[in-house]
Amino acid sequence: MQQSGKVLGEVKATKSGELFRPQYHFTPEANWMNDPNGMVYYEGEYHLFYQYYPDDKIWGPMHWGHAVSADLVSWEHLPIGLAPDEHGFIFSGSAVVDWSNSSGLFPEGEFGLVAIFTHHDAHPETGKPRQRQSVAYSTDRGRTWSKYAGNPVLTEESIVDFRDPKVFWHKETERWVMVLAAGDHVRLYTSANLLEWSFASAFGEREGSHDGVWECPDLFELEVEGEPGRKRWVMLVSIGDDPQCPEGSRTQYFVGGFDGRSFASDYSPETILWADYGRDNYAGVSWSDVPETDGRRLFIGWMSNWKYANLTPTPTWRGAMTVPRELSLRAEPEGVRLVQRPADELKRLRDKRSEAAAVRVTPGLPFSEELENGCAELRVDILAGDAKQWELRLRAYSPERAETVIRYDVAAANLSIDRSRSGVTGFHPQFGCLHEAKAELADGRLALHLLLDRCSVELFACDGKVAMTDLIFPDEGIQTIEFAAIGGEAEIVRWEHYMLRPM
Repeated sequence: MQQSGKVLGEVKATKSGELFRPQYHFTPEANWMNDPNGMVYYEGEYHLFYQYYPDDKIWGPMHWGHAVSADLVSWEHLPIGLAPDEHGFIFSGSAVVDWSNSSGLFPEGEFGLVAIFTHHDAHPETGKPRQRQSVAYSTDRGRTWSKYAGNPVLTEESIVDFRDPKVFWHKETERWVMVLAAGDHVRLYTSANLLEWSFASAFGEREGSHDGVWECPDLFELEVEGEPGRKRWVMLVSIGDDPQCPEGSRTQYFVGGFDGRSFASDYSPETILWADYGRDNYAGVSWSDVPETDGRRLFIGWMSNWKYANLTPTPTWRGAMTVPRELSLRAEPEGVRLVQRPADELKRLRDKRSEAAAVRVTPGLPFSEELENGCAELRVDILAGDAKQWELRLRAYSPERAETVIRYDVAAANLSIDRSRSGVTGFHPQFGCLHEAKAELADGRLALHLLLDRCSVELFACDGKVAMTDLIFPDEGIQTIEFAAIGGEAEIVRWEHYMLRPM
């Protein structure tokens, strides 16, 4: 027996005929994409640069691809921003608005965009990989870029993995600060002009997770929700894939204090805090120069994993970004923790709406709803009742009955995503897996916020304290969401579902 919500129709083919092409997540028009780079807000536009190889759909000589958006939802593809040159490939980095023309790169009385990035090549004498930091600038809203004649501006010959500079202005010390990945730690540098950098401090050699090389750091200050005037600094650090670690690449964070030169964690060195408990949120960093009148810290990550990024079953492109997210901090019993919520602008994608409330669900009486285009936003509030487990099953009508299962174990307080039967999984032996996170009930209830696209699931629980991001490749598309209780009764307190329009 089956309860049913509002039926919205059947899955339709995408305009391009590419079943797995996301409908509202950013992807390149063609070929390879990975880390987001150079994210800056300037003159009404959010800039998204990204690691890009324009000649193939596997990783190759890196460029900066480029797109802009006025609303974080609809993106306009622009020509390549930065291309390899005599100093090497263009690896990850950041961009800022040089409001005071501290660099002197702009005409007197003017200002513009400055990009700080890693040049990667081979040392001419030893042939070993070499990574150095360089600068480019734009006087036309980021449409074209000139590389600084004095590149590179920062070198450390003794460090092989020396990359991914994230730069920001520190008002209290009136200095630019660069946080840079250096193998097993991060290094911080300061500058008055974006061109001359002095070493300030190092952090992390014995802190957090070292399951892979450290990459793509970020450092910013956030207020603690509900505690006006209380602020802490957050350092994001991504860690690369290690063959010994089944999780592959992922991102951790630290909460602490920063004085303009050095960062100190609030927690013991062995504390590990994950930004995302899924498999596919990596190298994420935040936008620079979002206006103070907006007040948000906005973040986006690369929605893939170095375990299998070169193998995903997409025919003409590889790589997608997460949805933009708003970051904040919240004091929890165990300490201050990072909170992530989908950016408010994503509500513009909402189309047909259906809802249900006070729905009793038993092992023999699940609740289900059909989808129209494989894309959905679902906000569901569950009262656990006496059920031992409950599941959200994202189902495709394929001969294999592919499904991705979001499962909650009441006794263990574990929330998991099981994609072992999610569709196409055979391209890598560790893709089809289950992973979990602690998610405590509040007054016997758990609220989930789910964003489903053609090839991804983004799940937020505990009002953003828990985030889980996963790629999935359902070979017929997701057509049904079913809620089922196991071992007892549960109640859907609220079920709010939106069909989402393509961006």
